[in-house]
Amino acid sequence: MREALAQAEEAIAACADAPTWAAAEPDLIAALDAAHRIEQRLAAAKLAVIRELDGRGTPIAQGATSTAVWLRERLRLTVPAARRLVDLAAALDTGNPGVRQALADADITVDQARVIADTVATVQGVAGTQAADKAVGVLVDWAGRFDPNLLRTLGTRILDHVAPDIADAAAKAALAAEARRATRDRHLTLSEQTDGRLRLSGTLDTEAAALLRAAIDPLTAPSSPDDERSPGQRRHDALADICRLALRTGELPEHGGDPAQLVITTGYDALTRQLGAGALDTGLHLTPEVVRRLACDAAVLPTVLGGAGQVLDVGRQRRLVTGPLRRALVLRDRGCAFPGCDRPPRWCDAHHIRHWADGGDTSLANAVLLCGHHHRHLHHSEWTVRLAGDGHPEFIPPAWLDPEQIPRRNHYHRRT
Repeated sequence: MREALAQAEEAIAACADAPTWAAAEPDLIAALDAAHRIEQRLAAAKLAVIRELDGRGTPIAQGATSTAVWLRERLRLTVPAARRLVDLAAALDTGNPGVRQALADADITVDQARVIADTVATVQGVAGTQAADKAVGVLVDWAGRFDPNLLRTLGTRILDHVAPDIADAAAKAALAAEARRATRDRHLTLSEQTDGRLRLSGTLDTEAAALLRAAIDPLTAPSSPDDERSPGQRRHDALADICRLALRTGELPEHGGDPAQLVITTGYDALTRQLGAGALDTGLHLTPEVVRRLACDAAVLPTVLGGAGQVLDVGRQRRLVTGPLRRALVLRDRGCAFPGCDRPPRWCDAHHIRHWADGGDTSLANAVLLCGHHHRHLHHSEWTVRLAGDGHPEFIPPAWLDPEQIPRRNHYHRRT
């Protein structure tokens, strides 16, 4: 397979450099069709490889929390996209050989294969294998005429064609399956931009969507006849208001041993002189005006990291990393520091680089932030961690994974 794919890659690379402007229109259309067929065939091969790697446990052995996270790191995918690949690979391997073959023959697309696999799984559950096999044939035939969205809509009545005697019961099962898919596919992505802003994207299930609308709609109305904010700006401000209200309730779970709170690091004297900029515990900086406004409404912690204001090295007096020391650790690591992990600080523990039981002290120079999975993995594997010359953690992989044992860092938490 490796040699065949290398040859295919070389041939396709040559096509990418071909002068399309010189080709006749019929040739261009034929080339488009051929490229599309090849894309589906490659997708079938890719899914087969993913399924085999997942079955062997290769991603977990290499330190990833899941195959989806491993694919995110290796192929530069989003986790939802990687998870969809893993799920489809499993579905085609375990119960849909006809769908897998249709994809390998380029009779259907990847999106259509996902729809067919979901639909056939529902049919299998309510009508048995024979009806499921018939459904594959019908859906593959429909896929030649309909896009994935329409194919999914038609699939809700597939039993009218393959098992009409139980079609009504199956319609209810299809609705339940759709609800399960909505639950499975729910996600929210917070993409941090270079200036500290966040881009929100995602898909809410029905319940979460209803809750958000119930909370946000009353706050999105114009505040006065002179309110010049756009609808998008009003929704933005309403979401910020909801967050402020939630923080004021005092009912949110603790965050790393501290109450959920907005932590701003600044100097008290500079703050009182209206000159002091501040920094959030994510490392982002705020203007003096914003710091003073937030100081009226929140607990601002005046801090000079490493100075006399906060003790960042407690030596052997205390084992747990809490309070100011943990906040300094969060400022440095931003989340789980293990390479490829994007879990945030609230999911992480402080790990002693030199173990407490071995005489290691509790200090910023002897701590690294790790999520639960990678904390356990570091204790029970051949990976090691150290602080590099710039004071940030780097991890040494075991020799079986990287014979040169080149240090690796986490690049998912932006550093300033």
